[in-house]
Amino acid sequence: MSSARSERLMKLLIMLLVQRQYVGKDRIREALYPGTGDEAFERMFERDKDELRSLGVPVETGTHDAYFDDAQGYRVRPDAFELPEVVLTSAEAAVLRVATQVWQTTRLADATRDGLRKLTAGGAPVALGDDAASDLGVRIPLLGAEEPSFDVFVEAAHVRSEVVFDYRGTQDVAARRRRLQTWGVVRHGGRWYAVGRDPEVPLGPDEDGRRVFRLSRVVGQARTQGRRDAFDVPADVDVREIARRIAPPARSGAPAVLLVRQGAGFALRRDAAEVTPGVRGPDGGEAWDRVRLPWSGEEVARTVLEHGADVVVEEPPALRDQVVTALREIAGPGETPGPGEESR
Repeated sequence: MSSARSERLMKLLIMLLVQRQYVGKDRIREALYPGTGDEAFERMFERDKDELRSLGVPVETGTHDAYFDDAQGYRVRPDAFELPEVVLTSAEAAVLRVATQVWQTTRLADATRDGLRKLTAGGAPVALGDDAASDLGVRIPLLGAEEPSFDVFVEAAHVRSEVVFDYRGTQDVAARRRRLQTWGVVRHGGRWYAVGRDPEVPLGPDEDGRRVFRLSRVVGQARTQGRRDAFDVPADVDVREIARRIAPPARSGAPAVLLVRQGAGFALRRDAAEVTPGVRGPDGGEAWDRVRLPWSGEEVARTVLEHGADVVVEEPPALRDQVVTALREIAGPGETPGPGEESR
């Protein structure tokens, strides 16, 4: 959307919102569409009204003249447009504070903090702070996304616009140009995947075009194309289930045995073959569980690193060495992992 049109939409919203009576077309045209012909005005005005309504603005049509019913006008009633008062319990407020600390990507972290500040400005009892996790009795998971195309696919899923990108699959010698109507972005097996429909595949009884793309295999920079709201997400879609079914993680290596602090490590517990609760951990306490996975390898190592001090590797030695090497690289020259980190 152009900046000129965005400005016109904002002016139209303000004009309809501040008036107590219906505003006639002639007045709207004179104020916001000067110099336009009859046909151009009708086309632009109808498109702008539809855009406001698609954004949730309740544009009403009516008349304030009992003698001339055909003199239609437009308005937005403040009581229908304003959001109701936000009322949060202490637990709900704590969950929102945790959300601001989960994301390690700058864009999503900033978005969650901006949302929290708006709630606070509106009178909601929410404040930024590090005590939210203790209030809920949980550990905060940390989510990162190194893939350059991550933000593009997240935004495309939000506004429902198509994404064009180059992709090199496991069987591809060179990258191929692909298109996707993104339904969602999901983390599975320590990797980020975009789930959606390939618009080039015709709908039929044997093929619905559902596709899953691993974002780390996107070559170059993905980009959106076309208009917003270009497609609808099917009501019965579960993007996480689609990712599990179509793109199972590479599961290889010897079985892994991990010590996981209670209240943490949900991504590891989900695929566990066995969980032994209440075992003694590296800190001497018993608030740990022993989690056994049927495999190890790069995906498990990445997930262990993301959980920081909440996960310690017991077996196999190759996985432990892989994690320790990564920790040393993060620490930098002259630094050594902290107490207990040598076994992580």
